[in-house]
Amino acid sequence: MNLPNKITIARIMLIPFFMFTLLAREIFGPDNAFIMDIISAMLFIIASATDGVDGYIARKNNQVTDFGKFLDPIADKLLVAAALISLVELGRIPAYMVFIILAREFIVTGLRIIAVQNGIVLAAEMTGKIKTVIQIIATVICILFASEKFNLFGISICHIAMGIATLFTIYSGYVYLRNNWKLIANAK
Repeated sequence: MNLPNKITIARIMLIPFFMFTLLAREIFGPDNAFIMDIISAMLFIIASATDGVDGYIARKNNQVTDFGKFLDPIADKLLVAAALISLVELGRIPAYMVFIILAREFIVTGLRIIAVQNGIVLAAEMTGKIKTVIQIIATVICILFASEKFNLFGISICHIAMGIATLFTIYSGYVYLRNNWKLIANAK
C-alpha cells in the first residue's frame, strides 16, 4: 500500500477520535468543554488537510491508484458526515442544513456512478473544491464558536457560517448537475 492510501486510511481512523473529543462532554465535564472543542477542531483540521496531502503526493509521485480513487471520496464524505451529525447532536446546527449538504453529496456520487458506467471520469469542479473549503471553515467555526456570546445581530455565527456553507453547497451541486446534465438525460 502506498503512502497516499495510508494517509487516506489515517483520515478515516481519525474520525472516531474527532467525534469522541467533540461528543464526550459529560466525561470531561463542563470546565473542560472548550479545551475539548479545541482538540476536536485540531483533529478535524488535520483530518481535512490530509485530503489535499494524499492527493498531492499521489499525483506528484505518480501513485494514483484505483483503491485511492475509491477510498478518498469515501473518507471525505465520512469526515464531513461525522462532523455535521455530531454538530446536530450537540444542537449547534439544524438538521435541515445537514440534510441538504449530505443530499448534494449523494446526488454528485450518483452522477459519478452514472459517468463511470458510461466510461467517463468526472473531474472535480472548482465550485466543489471551494464548497469543501467553506464547509471546513464553517465546521471549525461551529466547533469553536457555538456559544451564545458569539453572534451577529442575535444570530449565532455558527448558524451564519453553516448557512453560507449550505447555500454554497446548493450552488456547487447545481453547477455540477448543469455541467453534466447530458449524462442524466442520456442515462438508460
